[in-house]
Amino acid sequence: MGLDINDSEAESAGPIELVTDLSEIVAQCAASNLLDFAAQIAGLAEDLKALAARPIEPIPTFSEADDQPEAGLSDITLEIEPSIQ
Repeated sequence: MGLDINDSEAESAGPIELVTDLSEIVAQCAASNLLDFAAQIAGLAEDLKALAARPIEPIPTFSEADDQPEAGLSDITLEIEPSIQ
C-alpha cells in the first residue's frame, strides 16, 4: 500500500494535509487488520462449536488392586551400551 500523492504534491502539501493522508492510510490498515482478526475469530468459533458437539469420553480409572493398566511404554526398559569405535 503506497501513498496516493507524488513528490511534487507532497512538497506543495502542508503538514496538515500530509497528516490527514497518513491518518486515512492508518485507518484503512487498521480496518483491514480488524477484518482479518474477525475472520480468524469466526474460524475459531466454528472449531469450538465442532468440538462442543463431540461427546466427552470418560477416562478409565482403576479402583481395585486387581485392575492394572495394560503394558505400556512405562514397562519397557531401554538399555544403552557404549559404542566401540
